[in-house]
Amino acid sequence: MMQRLAEHLYSVAITLWVGALWAIGYLAAPALFRLLDDRALAGRLAGEMFTYVAWLGMAAAAYLLVFVALRKEGGAFRSSVFWLVLCMLLLTVAGYFGVQPILAQLKADSFPREVMESALRDRFVAWHGVSSVVYLIQSLLGLVLVALQGRGLR
Repeated sequence: MMQRLAEHLYSVAITLWVGALWAIGYLAAPALFRLLDDRALAGRLAGEMFTYVAWLGMAAAAYLLVFVALRKEGGAFRSSVFWLVLCMLLLTVAGYFGVQPILAQLKADSFPREVMESALRDRFVAWHGVSSVVYLIQSLLGLVLVALQGRGLR
């Protein structure tokens, strides 16, 4: 009974994490920028949603790594699912604790102007590009994780 619950939570964790990555990054955030006239507001709302996705990802990764480690006993390091989850987690941590604070500092340094109307615009755009590439790689790895998730159960 507990084993089945753990397996179901494994599938749910992957579904929630990868689904959130794609839904927020490629549906909700672009819709905000398309529909809201205030781009700064759209950016703040998108940023808040990306924060939720990051924390969801860190929680899901913690569960998935423990699940695979216990399931595979000593063989977790030979598991493609283990390495995919670990890479996705490292990208999440790098984006949330590395790149996002830089973006936040650039916004703060540009005050009282919006960062896109300030002298820091080019640096912000460059770091936003880094953030976008990290997120894209994470999202693509998530698709691979979905495709290979059955390997984590064997």
